[in-house]
Amino acid sequence: MGFKAKARKHRKDTGEDQSKTKSSKKEGELSCGVKGCDNFADKSHGGRSLSVDDAIEMWGSGGYTMRKGRVRICKSCYRKWKKENKNEDMY
Repeated sequence: MGFKAKARKHRKDTGEDQSKTKSSKKEGELSCGVKGCDNFADKSHGGRSLSVDDAIEMWGSGGYTMRKGRVRICKSCYRKWKKENKNEDMY
């Protein structure tokens, strides 16, 4: 038995390991800026930030909420936007 296995064995005896195994699902702080979407736009959840011009092209002028000149969106909304703009040349 190696030193890591011994450490794990003794950690279980003292009860330290139990608090780490019971992790709840993380809740986000920032909600998605697209109206009608209930996901979170936190960076830890895969959220991104789009410019206002890109948001207007995708969701129209009233379909989003803006924060500091940018629109914070969740991962699924970003993937929808990315799929729509995949074939456009940006150069």
